[in-house]
Amino acid sequence: MAATPGGGKTVAKGQDLRGFLRIGVAVTALGAGAASAEPSSPPSDIVVLGAPLARPESDRAYDSVVIDRARLTGDASGRIEDVLGDVAGLQQFRRSDSRSANPSAQGLTLRALGGNASSRTLVLLDGVPITDPFFGYVPFNALSAERLSEIRVTRGGGSGAFGAGALSGTVELISAGRDALPPLAANASYGSFGSVQVAATAAPDVGAGYIAVSGRYDRSDGFYTTPESQRVAATARARYRDWSTSIRAVAPIDELTELQASASVLRDDRTLRFKGADSSTDGQDASVRLIHRGSWAVDAIAYLQTRNFTNKVISATTFRMTLNQRDTPATGLGGKIELRPPVGDAHLLRIGGDVRRASGELFEDGYNATTGALTLRRNAGGNQTTAGLFVEDEWKLGDLVVTGGGRVDRWSIADGFLRERNPAGVLTTNAAYADRDGTRATGRAGARWQVAGPLAIRAAAYTGFRLPTPNELYRPFVVVPITTQANADLKLERLRGAEAGIDLTPLPGVSLSATAFTNRLEDAIANVTIATNVRRRQNVDAIVAKGIEASAALRHGPFSLTASYAFNASRVHASGNAAQLDGFIPAQSPRNAANATFAWAPAKGPSLSATVRRIGKQYEDDLQTDILPAVTTVDGVASLPVGHGLTLVARAENVFDVNVITRNAGGSIDYGTPRTLWIGVRLGG
Repeated sequence: MAATPGGGKTVAKGQDLRGFLRIGVAVTALGAGAASAEPSSPPSDIVVLGAPLARPESDRAYDSVVIDRARLTGDASGRIEDVLGDVAGLQQFRRSDSRSANPSAQGLTLRALGGNASSRTLVLLDGVPITDPFFGYVPFNALSAERLSEIRVTRGGGSGAFGAGALSGTVELISAGRDALPPLAANASYGSFGSVQVAATAAPDVGAGYIAVSGRYDRSDGFYTTPESQRVAATARARYRDWSTSIRAVAPIDELTELQASASVLRDDRTLRFKGADSSTDGQDASVRLIHRGSWAVDAIAYLQTRNFTNKVISATTFRMTLNQRDTPATGLGGKIELRPPVGDAHLLRIGGDVRRASGELFEDGYNATTGALTLRRNAGGNQTTAGLFVEDEWKLGDLVVTGGGRVDRWSIADGFLRERNPAGVLTTNAAYADRDGTRATGRAGARWQVAGPLAIRAAAYTGFRLPTPNELYRPFVVVPITTQANADLKLERLRGAEAGIDLTPLPGVSLSATAFTNRLEDAIANVTIATNVRRRQNVDAIVAKGIEASAALRHGPFSLTASYAFNASRVHASGNAAQLDGFIPAQSPRNAANATFAWAPAKGPSLSATVRRIGKQYEDDLQTDILPAVTTVDGVASLPVGHGLTLVARAENVFDVNVITRNAGGSIDYGTPRTLWIGVRLGG
């Protein structure tokens, strides 16, 4: 039986599935893990139960990185967003992770294209988009490393068969199957600041298929994000409590067809900076997927998401509540179908369509910062839809693989509104925004040539677009002391880009990769300063990003070293009332980012790993007045098997306790995670 990248059971064609169940489950050694630049695919005569369709070989024409399960479950923080930091140049809007960031700031981007907290990267879990339908952020606390087999990050735009929205790249999360999970696995850790992490997964066989049931709970009294010199009586620790649970069932219909169904529930509560500055997120997701691996391969998905977000804003001077975002219900639903008709061994043709609808609204109350009296009630929202058709072809010409394809998307932004009432309930603002729609054609093309055994060269070009989220269009927000206004007239963001790279494997166990790129994001949405402590979401002419990305991996026996580096030279091109930004570096966009992980992980016995991350200087704001200094952190993990499937695990985050400045608003500072020590135990995989 073979372990596969997508997880699940593997069966040679023609083998009876029920007979397979008696073979057993392969045991996957938990080593150090690494990010690999080379995608892998199962042999063509293997059926993979619980996995997606086989990955096209032409994916290697694009700059992609794979993070394996061992690395996902071996990070010092135990957080998915921190593991993604292994891909240099991939970042959240702010440097803080999901324990001490406002959830609505957890957007992902690549290649220093800036942003305003909405994801410019398309994030998929088993083919389903998982960004929040209203805000566009990634619900990281709902993602547990124990439930995944791998993450694939593809830098660069052009969504192809994935769906609309991949401006800076695509992040694909693949659920683990029984080959990656033992029938029962669990882990529990206790850490600094009264922190607790507990996770468990049960994956029993059911008939000819299996079910994986997982749960996770995290809580902490939290650390102070505020420097000691700026603390007041109302200053609070960044406490958090979150939990999530999921169930995934895989059932074969026949030898070549299977049904995959998933459902999950999440709850996330946080306090940031001041007492009473509480936020919460509730979410429920469900999806069903049909996979057929016959001569006409089929991948069909349908999904539903529901979210609700609340947030209380506290004045930095009077420490009274100034805004209560008490309710933000949102819904995302959609589906996709992909067909792969038989067109000969030299071609892999993918055709299909997808649709996604996102809708939501906010209900919030404003209060006088001095008296605490109610001043207004606000209700705003709207919906948007994208529906697209796509075609992509892969053509193998000996050592040369060529790929290309295109999409045509019909989009609409509709039913936008803003209503405000005074404390007496009298309507003072009643705006209904005009519906908008249009059609957008995008495409991507690439080639990879295996010049010689150890050397391959590749090149790609692509276009893409992204709709502004309902949050950007309709919801103003406050990060004390800055107020950012919404803008219902925002245009679509449109990207053009190209890249070229080399992949080199000079010796067994050694791989090197380098990519040069240029991207132009037109009508980029930015938070533009329009007055003291007031910003507004606006389209600037463009953000142009150029740079180099490099990665390396070395493996020798139990030793491994993986590293990546990204150099980004990005600039804002702006005119009109944003002309003051022309030539500036986009906010929250470091010029340099690098990381390296060294690990010693023999097949049996103890293991050690250390990760060093470096993030270069970046600017908090659009006017380049507030600096976030460069910072280097070191994390470490050690494990010791003690028998009977039990392993002791010690983890250390930010070993040297450096101050990671995550926010700087005119000298008002927030810090990221300080030194945090963990001790725990792991049972099973």
